[in-house]
Amino acid sequence: MKLLVVEDEEKTGEYLRQGLAEAGFMVDLARNGLDGHHLAVTGDYDLVVLDVMLPDVDGWRILRALREAGRQVPVLFLTARDSVEDRVKGLELGADDYLVKPFAFSELLARVRTLLRRGAAPAVADRLEVGDLVLDLPRRRASRGGARIHLTNKEFALLELLVRRQGEVLPRSLIASQVWDMNFDSDTNVIDVAIRRLRAKVDEGFEPRLIHTVRGMGYVLDLPDAE
Repeated sequence: MKLLVVEDEEKTGEYLRQGLAEAGFMVDLARNGLDGHHLAVTGDYDLVVLDVMLPDVDGWRILRALREAGRQVPVLFLTARDSVEDRVKGLELGADDYLVKPFAFSELLARVRTLLRRGAAPAVADRLEVGDLVLDLPRRRASRGGARIHLTNKEFALLELLVRRQGEVLPRSLIASQVWDMNFDSDTNVIDVAIRRLRAKVDEGFEPRLIHTVRGMGYVLDLPDAE
């Protein structure tokens, strides 16, 4: 597997290059946006780890150029920009995951491996599908079996996160940080209430059920294994 890391911070870039190489990957390291843009668009990579704040061509432009060129290589944003607006912008442009600095290398490696297991991104970057569930990202609309599902902004963001991480058990702490931009408080049931409401809209009246609770761990959206 061949990865591209675009990171202008010298120590962080070398840390990523060395760590990913020791994990068995071939790694190209671009230290600025111009080189990263060129390598991302012309190279043949299985995944791109992309910083947002680059001194010349920023990560947004690199990602946009990739998707406009029809390149569906998975992209993991790695950045100090942690606002909800930045995460939403990255996902809407076609990013597959978003990890905020500072980070633990073990978490980054787990996310890289998860993205690689999923394979290439969907052929149409503005549409996500799991079974008969369809998310129209530009219009922020969801449907199942052709029937419109009316969701609030938070419900759509939660569903989008679950769909993008299909098959992965998401802990409440991750959901809280990604959707609500807050640290998880074990005394609050906001995540459980939101999941319950989302499940009522997405699963009630449809088969198979897609949103599942993994006791003691979190929630996962996935199709049941074929018999």
